[in-house]
Amino acid sequence: METKKPENIDEYIGGFPNDVQEILEKVRMTIQKAAPEAKEKISYSMPAFDQNGIVVYFAAFKNHIGLYALPSGHEAFAAELSKYKSGKGSVQFPLNQPMPYDLITKIVKFRVQENLQKAKKK
Repeated sequence: METKKPENIDEYIGGFPNDVQEILEKVRMTIQKAAPEAKEKISYSMPAFDQNGIVVYFAAFKNHIGLYALPSGHEAFAAELSKYKSGKGSVQFPLNQPMPYDLITKIVKFRVQENLQKAKKK
C-alpha cells in the first residue's frame, strides 16, 4: 500500500502521534518567527521553508526530529551542534531531550541571511 504524500505542513504534522505533533508545531513556529517572510512548502516529502531558496527542512522520525539546514548552516554552528548526531547537512535532535529552539532560531536566521546574500549576487 502506498502512503499518501502530504500536500502541506498541516497534513505532514497531522500524521504523527500527538506528542510529536506538539514538538513539530513548536519547531514550525520557531522557524516562522525566525524567518517570517519564508513560504512553507513540502519538498522531498518534508516540511520546508523557502526564502530566496530553501532555508531549512525538518522532519520527524521514530526517535528524533531532523533539521536540514544544508551543509553551510551546520558548519556555522558546528560547536553548538557537536553534542547531537549529525551528517553533512543534517542534525538529529532526540525526542527524549529538550528541543534546542534557540539554536534552531540561530540556524534559521543564518540561513535566511545566507540566501539573501546569494540572491543579491544573482
